[in-house]
Amino acid sequence: MKTKIPLLTLVTILFFSCSSDTDNVEENIDTGNTGNQICKNPSAFIFNEKDNFILVEFENNDFPTGWELKTNSSTTGKGYYVWTGNQSLGKPGSGLVEFKLNIKNPGVYRFLWSSAVTQGNSGSDHNDSWLKFPDADDFYGEKEGSKVYPKGTGKTPNPKGTSADGWFKIYRSGNNLDFKWQAATSDNDSHKIYVKFEKPGVYSMQVSVRSSGHGIDKFMLFNESYYTQNNAIQKTSFSEITCN
Repeated sequence: MKTKIPLLTLVTILFFSCSSDTDNVEENIDTGNTGNQICKNPSAFIFNEKDNFILVEFENNDFPTGWELKTNSSTTGKGYYVWTGNQSLGKPGSGLVEFKLNIKNPGVYRFLWSSAVTQGNSGSDHNDSWLKFPDADDFYGEKEGSKVYPKGTGKTPNPKGTSADGWFKIYRSGNNLDFKWQAATSDNDSHKIYVKFEKPGVYSMQVSVRSSGHGIDKFMLFNESYYTQNNAIQKTSFSEITCN
């Protein structure tokens, strides 16, 4: 004998069976990235490498006081973030922002970001921020086969100019102050930036403030065995975001 379930009870059961704990998850949030399920809280974002490539909107994170979100016709997503507080030219770690990167294909990745000088009219001022990969297997600058390492890592040689505690000063140069893909270290001796990941896993990328007025729109990492710089900067598909 079949038991009849009242209509109101049936609706209630269906409602709760389709509900779940969504305090930390929301479907298809418009962040400029793909993925079926990402987090409401940007501090829990994990950006997933695919096909030896990562592309991330810099604004997809939580930012401490002093960072300001602004818009520009040259940027993508919601805009770009720029540091408006005091400069930290000699000591990294202020205004810290951390990104979590899920590396599925280990290897050596080149780092680039799209940044601009938003203060003054000199390409050599207000043009840099600090960068660190604290748990990567290697982090270095390279120029024509010659490498430099951040001070404080125990590795030498170190870059010209300031560096400390595993941080590189990452700068852009040139008279064109608008947003462009460029990232270098070592003053007046430009070295490209590389990161080595020996095993799959989630790694941290940290950015801290150095110069006020240095605006950052997005960043990428790519394996040069698969992409030239020109190939990489032509890509427009942002990395999938999942939850921590």
